[in-house]
Amino acid sequence: MTNGFRGILFGRMGKAFPALKIRNYRYFWIGQLISVMGTWMQTAAQSWLVLLLTDSPFLLGLLGVAQFTPVLLFSLFAGVFVDRFPKRTILIFTQTVSMLLAFILAILVFANAVQYWHIFLLSLGLGIVKTMDIPARQAIIIELVGRDVLLNAVALNSTVFNLARIVGPAVAGMVMAAVGAGWCFVINGVTFIAVIIGLTKIDARPVIKKKERGTVIPDIKEGLSYLLKSPILTTTTLMLAIVSTFGMNYSVLIPVFARNQLGQEAQGYGFLMACLGIGSLVGALIIAGRSSRGPQRSRLFVVPFITSVLFLTIGFNRSFYFSAILIVCMGLANIFFTTSANSLMQINSSDEFRGRVMSVYSLVFAGSTPLGNLFVGTISDRSGGGSAFIWSGIVTITLVSLVVFIHAARKRYKSRLAQDYR
Repeated sequence: MTNGFRGILFGRMGKAFPALKIRNYRYFWIGQLISVMGTWMQTAAQSWLVLLLTDSPFLLGLLGVAQFTPVLLFSLFAGVFVDRFPKRTILIFTQTVSMLLAFILAILVFANAVQYWHIFLLSLGLGIVKTMDIPARQAIIIELVGRDVLLNAVALNSTVFNLARIVGPAVAGMVMAAVGAGWCFVINGVTFIAVIIGLTKIDARPVIKKKERGTVIPDIKEGLSYLLKSPILTTTTLMLAIVSTFGMNYSVLIPVFARNQLGQEAQGYGFLMACLGIGSLVGALIIAGRSSRGPQRSRLFVVPFITSVLFLTIGFNRSFYFSAILIVCMGLANIFFTTSANSLMQINSSDEFRGRVMSVYSLVFAGSTPLGNLFVGTISDRSGGGSAFIWSGIVTITLVSLVVFIHAARKRYKSRLAQDYR
């Protein structure tokens, strides 16, 4: 690629995606683009492998418990360390360990020695790594781009995530059908090299909070107090907790629904997961292109209702192609919600507290997964994937309606107080 062509390419991209003009973010984004595709290949292959080994949706849900329980238990502690140490250093460490875990799983598969408990323990190890990785990954973005283009950068990150969700499962389905699941884990391990190289090229000055040892618990309390005093942070956190727990359990819902309700094999399952990514990618590109308007608070309340209706519809559906269309819509809705929630929490946090605020984001976004996976895994085991979609929709729309009612009542109360004061 010549310098002139490169300049034209990045010039055009820079107008629509200003975050890509920033060298440090560009290295981060390209590394993530490669690595996350491998991660989604492993996610899809691992879920399918567990179903083949156990034929149990409940055990598949339990795998999510293993991976995300550490996030649930230790995210608040992790946030303190993310505020204290360079986030780039933390990410290099977490990506290296994740690479080793992927290679271990590949070796077990190739040796025909893999058992469910192996996958469970490796998922638990990956969950421990994610406890530090998720808040560090979220909090480093504003250090790379600043506040002005933060929403654009978050949306581009979502583009990476969801492009990978299209390509990863689709490729995983083909690879599994051709040469087996083991090669999906090998490919994932290799892709971590790209993100590690990208991280080593970043030279942004880190934001670090220096304090004496022995202040972890007070720091956690300080961070929680800061969050609870902010209405926008507490409302966003509450809505995120509901949607993450009951409206985003696709790693359990889709493989069970594809296999048991739609009668699909690996390639059909991979196609449905790719459809989820297509919807999310389209949503991320829309948000990135309109990022100058800033994050929209209204999406926190409107989008979960849309997601619930989609869940109820797919639960009663048995058509493969109509299911694919509905799953595309789910991906679109979810990315509108999560990107808005992520941006609102980062923009409304001060530099000193951002690591701890984003650790709470990690706690409710990823840490709620064990509860959600147990919920949908248990229902799927007893009544099938369709019923799990239906109950997820019912619970989500009920809880979100309650929050919207309380939010509206609080606004009316404050309005009356203001009028009385006048």
